[in-house]
Amino acid sequence: MGQIASLFGIALKAIYGVIGNYGLSIIVFTIVVKLILMPLTVKQTKSTFAMSEINPKIKEIQAKYKNKPEKQNEEISKLYKESGINPLSGCLPILIQMPILMGLFYVFKDPVTYGVFANKAAMVAANGNFLWIKALSKPDYILAIFSGVSAYLMQKIMTPKDQQEGPMKMMTWLMAGMSLYWGFIFPAALALYWGVSNIFSVFQYHLITRPLKAKLIQEKEDKEASKASFKNK
Repeated sequence: MGQIASLFGIALKAIYGVIGNYGLSIIVFTIVVKLILMPLTVKQTKSTFAMSEINPKIKEIQAKYKNKPEKQNEEISKLYKESGINPLSGCLPILIQMPILMGLFYVFKDPVTYGVFANKAAMVAANGNFLWIKALSKPDYILAIFSGVSAYLMQKIMTPKDQQEGPMKMMTWLMAGMSLYWGFIFPAALALYWGVSNIFSVFQYHLITRPLKAKLIQEKEDKEASKASFKNK
């Protein structure tokens, strides 16, 4: 974890050297990380979108083989294979975020040790020069709320409507609650990273799903036009 934290410290130092504002440097760092993870995010979003499309078929299989769990699993696996979907692919970006958050926790807790600033005096000079925040190395209540609300919005917007009940609804509130709690006990810099990351994820989601939705609508229109043409013949 120390090596990851040191790497992040070097990256933040480079960004801060150009921008000269610690808070803005964290925001730019967040966007850079999200762009690096973009290929995985695209894969995750497409997988989630595809899952929502075949969800009615999954429910049909579950109802049909309600008393035959082995047959049910077999048919669902077959459906995934035919649709080219890996249900576990959506978990990868979430798993990658954990070491990133842990590494950044160490960096933001002690930015001098991990090379963001040359000494403590430089850190103190940069630490509170961002908006209303007095010290990015300490918790900030407003950023804690921002972190919790942004996590809730991200989960709510990015979870398909047909999956927003049951376990996923609980997950949405759990993510929001944990993000809010972290914001109250962790450095404000980490809450800033997490909040900006969540908001950027929402924009990424809309950017990725817009062409997918347009393609789906076009396919439905083509199918209906084909049926109408066949009837006229």
